[in-house]
Amino acid sequence: MLLRSIGFLFTSLLLASSALAAECKTEGTFQAWLAGFKKEAIASGISREALSAAEPSLVFDQGTINADHQQGVFNQSFLQFSDRMISKYRLTTGQGLIKKNKALFDKIEAKFGVPAPVIVAFWALESDFGQVQGNFPVLKSLATLAYDCRRPDQFRKELMAALKLVQRGDLQPSEMIGSWAGELGPTQFVPTHYLDYGVDFDGDGRVDLPHSTADALATTANFLQHLGWQKGQPWLQNVKVPDELPWEQADLTVQLPRSQWAKWGVTDVGGKPLPSDDVKASLLLPMGRLGPAFLAYQNFQVYLQWNQSMVYSTTAAVLATRIAGAPAIARGNDTVTPLSLAQVKDLQQLLAKQGFAFGEIDGKLGSGTRAAVKAVQVKLGLPADGYPDAGLLSRLHGGA
Repeated sequence: MLLRSIGFLFTSLLLASSALAAECKTEGTFQAWLAGFKKEAIASGISREALSAAEPSLVFDQGTINADHQQGVFNQSFLQFSDRMISKYRLTTGQGLIKKNKALFDKIEAKFGVPAPVIVAFWALESDFGQVQGNFPVLKSLATLAYDCRRPDQFRKELMAALKLVQRGDLQPSEMIGSWAGELGPTQFVPTHYLDYGVDFDGDGRVDLPHSTADALATTANFLQHLGWQKGQPWLQNVKVPDELPWEQADLTVQLPRSQWAKWGVTDVGGKPLPSDDVKASLLLPMGRLGPAFLAYQNFQVYLQWNQSMVYSTTAAVLATRIAGAPAIARGNDTVTPLSLAQVKDLQQLLAKQGFAFGEIDGKLGSGTRAAVKAVQVKLGLPADGYPDAGLLSRLHGGA
């Protein structure tokens, strides 16, 4: 898949990469497991007809296991990733699709409150506008992953939901072609989300995400609304920050009125003052105080529920603003050189020695590591923007 290492299953992929998951051992044969699962499916209300239709696809697939093992969690900086993913092709194609499907998008926004650019940005990133939906037989992949020892409960649930989709008449087993992790359609829905939030928006009596544009886009909007999308509200705004600021306040856990950010010298990217109002926003610095800066509004939290990767979520939100007509983002006040994977591991080891808890020493600059960085910056009297650089690494080595 186009972005499978950072899709809906981001959290489960993190769990799968842990030492404990890697060392587990699958017990018993696949056939023995399948016999037990079929009994459970019947007891759970799956009809014998649906199970019979799916049974030829319920086989073990080593290719799925190989694909799962090859996944690496996203480890690029925001600018590295966004520069690659926010292309002229995606901007012009996205804007063209909105014009072409204006009536459909107007109807979706009227019902679910989600504007077209937000939906189209996910459509672009998840499958390149439906061109890269995956080529794995989903039932085969889900059966394999439900049998595998690493995340059996999660994928057993997804396999059961996939059978319910067959039983409901949404898809035939042969139509269930998607990612190795079981995601379907142009915005990559796992079967449980497909089952719970799928919308028959073209009125043909079934929810057909892989083939119906109307169903896929409306389902995406329905899911975003469920995650808390607020109609008519902003999601992300590119801003300019001053040289000095209470940097410890730049955190998604801190929401302040725009009037406060304005008082501290935050402006729009052109230098125009922000509205001095009570609209709450967080200051998001994906690459620290010297890199790009954004006001993240409440709707941005929806992006983080779609995908926990800050880099992916920020890119998706920026792409939506660009499709909506915003200019290219301001890249910040100076050049930022991200730490390498080895340097981040080194940093994490030093943080661990000082008693900071953040998760695994894995070389990934996730939210836990950034929180620890912010804490150590405060401790050392440094600007606490939560983004590490070579200077911080050198200082920690000096005090280690």
